[in-house]
Amino acid sequence: MLSALIFATSITGPIFIVLGCGILFKRIGWVTEEFAGTGSTLVFRVTLPCFLFVKLAATDFRHGLPLLLVGYALAATLLVFLLLDRMVALRVYPVFDRGAFVQGTFRGNMGIVGLAFCISAFGEQVIAAASIYLAVMTVLYNILAIMTLSAHGRGGRGRPRTTELLLGIVKNPLIVAICIGVVVSLANISVPQMLLTTGEYFARMTLPLALLCAGASLRMAEFQNSRALYWATFGKLVAVPLVMTLGGIAMGLRGEQLGILYLMCSSPAAAASHPMTQAFGGNHHLSAAIIAATTLGAMVTTTAGVFILRGLALI
Repeated sequence: MLSALIFATSITGPIFIVLGCGILFKRIGWVTEEFAGTGSTLVFRVTLPCFLFVKLAATDFRHGLPLLLVGYALAATLLVFLLLDRMVALRVYPVFDRGAFVQGTFRGNMGIVGLAFCISAFGEQVIAAASIYLAVMTVLYNILAIMTLSAHGRGGRGRPRTTELLLGIVKNPLIVAICIGVVVSLANISVPQMLLTTGEYFARMTLPLALLCAGASLRMAEFQNSRALYWATFGKLVAVPLVMTLGGIAMGLRGEQLGILYLMCSSPAAAASHPMTQAFGGNHHLSAAIIAATTLGAMVTTTAGVFILRGLALI
């Protein structure tokens, strides 16, 4: 059990220390709000796509594709979403809170925190499987988020059209980078070494910069006395990872693939859920509070989950 505890803390500890540094640096003035916003944009549009492309272009996709993992995750996520959106959300009042509640409960920060968890746990050999999972689930997450926010949001003059947001999914830099990397690998295209080296420089910036900016972006003032916040936090950190992981175990997932499933599911609410909720006229204050609460709470719940899975020799 001691080895399982050491394994669990070695995965989550460094990630949350860097997140904590982001919070500290923001408080003492070393990092500003503008830096955090610009840094997050740089990660999303440049460094993380470079990271994914460089790693995937050198990966052999002809063997070992995680078909069971991705297929199960798609089906299970859709089922969880339907339960949340069509049953649980109907008990959330005011109605204005429902879209933010549903999105905050099922949609995780896979691209930054989830991917960092996976690499910390299993090393860079897990990047290919984790990236494929990330690409497929990112598309599904965005589509489901549009559905629930459209159904429960207030709407208004500035409300974006669904077709525009779907086009935004196609233009998502992470999805584009993953697709290009997979094509380059499958077609055995030779990439000039100078470009690969340049991409590596950007790639090395990704996780530290992303985690620092995520920490600096947390706003404690966003916390509010809300039952929807408490239940969304419980759902995101406990109920959804528990259901998804138990289902994965029943489907026969073990080792790295079960670890990817759990670590992606247990990641805190996605930062992208806040601007999307605001765009659809939902309660973006509740959305921001869910992001903050789940980011802090994941320090405990993710570590505990990894400890249990490791202790049972499942990962």
